[in-house]
Amino acid sequence: MTKILLLSDTHSHIDDAILKHVKWADEVWHAGDIGSLEVTDAIAKLKPLKGVHGNIDDHIIQKEFPENNRFFCEGVDVFITHIGGYPPKYNMRTRDMIRDNPPKLFICGHSHILKVMMDKKLGVLHMNPGACGKHGFHQVRTMLRFVIEGDNIKDLEVIELGKR
Repeated sequence: MTKILLLSDTHSHIDDAILKHVKWADEVWHAGDIGSLEVTDAIAKLKPLKGVHGNIDDHIIQKEFPENNRFFCEGVDVFITHIGGYPPKYNMRTRDMIRDNPPKLFICGHSHILKVMMDKKLGVLHMNPGACGKHGFHQVRTMLRFVIEGDNIKDLEVIELGKR
C-alpha cells in the first residue's frame, strides 16, 4: 500500500498547509509549474518526490524534472505530464502516447481546475489536482490524495487548502 499526495501548480509557493499533507504521504507527485526548487526541496526533505516541469519552469527546474514521467507505483502504470488535455481530447503531444500505450493513471496539471475522470474507451483514469499555489485564476487551492494498493487506486480525497 502506497499513500500518494498529488499536487500541481505551486508557482513557487510552499507552506505549512501543504507540508502537513506531505507528512501523511508515502510519496508526493508534482504535476508541474513548480516555480522554484525551494518548493520541491522542502517536499523532498520529508518524503520521496516524483514530478515533471511545467510551462513556467526555468531551465534549472527543467534539468531536475522531465517533461514526462512514466513509472510504476506498485501495479499501476502512471504517466505524469504538465499539459496533457482531458479524455478523450488529449493534446497533440500526449494523444498518441496514451492511445498507443495507455497508462492506468494519467496525471496532468496546468489548467488549475481539479478534475478526476475516466477514459472508458482506453481504461485510463485521469487526474488533475487543481492548483495549490497562490497564482492563477483558481479560487480555492486544492490537492488530491489517494492510495495505491497492488493495481488498485482507492480512497481518493480532495484536499482544499482555502482561498488563494
